[in-house]
Amino acid sequence: MLDKSSKIYVAGHRGLVGSAIWNNLMQRGFTNLVGRTHKELDLLDPIAVREFFDKEQPDAVVLAAAHVGGIMANLQYRADFIYRNLQIQQNVIGESFRHGVKKLLFLGSTCIYPREAMQPMKEEALLTSPLEYTNEPYAIAKIAGLKMCESFNLQYGTNYIAVMPTNLYGPNDNFHLENSHVLPAMIRKIHLAKCLNTNNWEAVRKDINLRPVEGVDGNCTDQEILDKLAKFGITPQAVTLWGTGKPLREFLWSEEMADASVHVLLNVDFKDTYAEGAKEVRNCHINVGTGKELSIREVAEKIMKEIDFKGKLQWDSSKPDGTMRKLTDVSKLHALGWHHKVEIDEGIHRLYEWYLKGICINHQTT
Repeated sequence: MLDKSSKIYVAGHRGLVGSAIWNNLMQRGFTNLVGRTHKELDLLDPIAVREFFDKEQPDAVVLAAAHVGGIMANLQYRADFIYRNLQIQQNVIGESFRHGVKKLLFLGSTCIYPREAMQPMKEEALLTSPLEYTNEPYAIAKIAGLKMCESFNLQYGTNYIAVMPTNLYGPNDNFHLENSHVLPAMIRKIHLAKCLNTNNWEAVRKDINLRPVEGVDGNCTDQEILDKLAKFGITPQAVTLWGTGKPLREFLWSEEMADASVHVLLNVDFKDTYAEGAKEVRNCHINVGTGKELSIREVAEKIMKEIDFKGKLQWDSSKPDGTMRKLTDVSKLHALGWHHKVEIDEGIHRLYEWYLKGICINHQTT
């Protein structure tokens, strides 16, 4: 059992989920937390990771660090997604075992499930048919990670738990126009389109000064900015998004993912993740989500309403949609004692407020 004095290493503590898990642990009274930035500790470097574990000797590990991105990034950088994630997992899980870590929580993704999986997706759907092509390398890496946890538990009696979150969004999200996930990317695109539509060039320049777009920042000319944003489907009159808008998706507020993760870390053991007496112990991971879905088009329309953009919403059907439906069955998580509370409308409002606040804060300090 972990107590308030237990040393917990959160790998990826600056990221979307890792930062939320860190804050959740602090709020629960866990103060002996350890985190390292990528600059301080390269998780791809096995020697550096071993030296870190030699020095810190953590009681528990939360592996929230990963190489992630949206459809475009997954298509273009396939080798990076499989190699980097496998290497991170190999190093952190391996050193956790070698250093006798009492509890490990591994964060994966629901993209591990087959493209044509029965909906909603139960944990048992894993490896029953082919994966979605666009993010196959990333999914295979995450499957390897959860199987590492499962296999160490079965062979060595460790207590490593794998959780598979649905699409996440929240504070510290990535708003890169090319490499971010769908919801934060839509928020930024629609925000910039509204600024252009209302001729609010000060807001446009503040935004791209904070997050330059392919070398274009607020010091560039109006035309240079317009041309670059148009490349990403952002104009004063309309926002053009990838695909048809028809795929159905489930979204979970990242701070709720953190709460579910900490709940599992503190209250769930490996023996709780499979049926007692099972001949074959597999699919011990736990889905984390809301169990609710809506179309990408519906999400975009909600964001349009939140931001109050009066222009058009257009779709580029020449671009891939990805999996058409991806809804998790969260009955296992519910049985283990956790339910979500934040619904999508409230989450979009919170995230847009956070995004605007971040722009203001960064410009006050520069």
